[in-house]
Amino acid sequence: MDFNIVCFQTWLDNFTKTIIENKEYLNTLDTPIGDGDHGSNMVRGVLEYRKLMEIKPPETISDTLKTLAMAMISKVGGSSGPLYGTAFLAMSKVTDGVESITTQEEMSNMLQEGVNGIQMRGKGVCEDKTMLDVWIPVVHHVKENQHDIAIIEEAMQATANYIAKKGRASYLGERSVGHIDPGAASSAYLFKELFNIM
Repeated sequence: MDFNIVCFQTWLDNFTKTIIENKEYLNTLDTPIGDGDHGSNMVRGVLEYRKLMEIKPPETISDTLKTLAMAMISKVGGSSGPLYGTAFLAMSKVTDGVESITTQEEMSNMLQEGVNGIQMRGKGVCEDKTMLDVWIPVVHHVKENQHDIAIIEEAMQATANYIAKKGRASYLGERSVGHIDPGAASSAYLFKELFNIM
């Protein structure tokens, strides 16, 4: 593996495009269990990322991840901005001074730091019906050298079976069952784009 700065920027550029293309779908997922604006919020974040990349293209992997983190924190409302931002800031710390990710172990360690950041900020665990329901299985499978996109899809779909325990959706209790978590869906896009180029 030679996952260098070009790969990182391609990954996040593709994620940006996918979020923009699926804005309405993410809003639709968020409507029954949230404010109905997850897609719109995420689009604000990725457009800011795109703008920052054009103004001053980062020269390192770490700065690329930091650029997305800052865009998310500054532009994305609700809990998603801080959670995504914290995840990417955590990943930027472990890639500081790194020119390329060369092993599965390095990739899974970097992503695990993202998970740790989300858990530190949001206090969530698996089956709380959050983005972690996608992040945690992905890290596990990358560690096992598995990059099957079906794994990501399965993890996202499984969130429909869970009772929400975090955020606005938690107020619905059992009525949250039957709905895919929008944060898990946007995270699924993130990792599908990663697996596409790994």
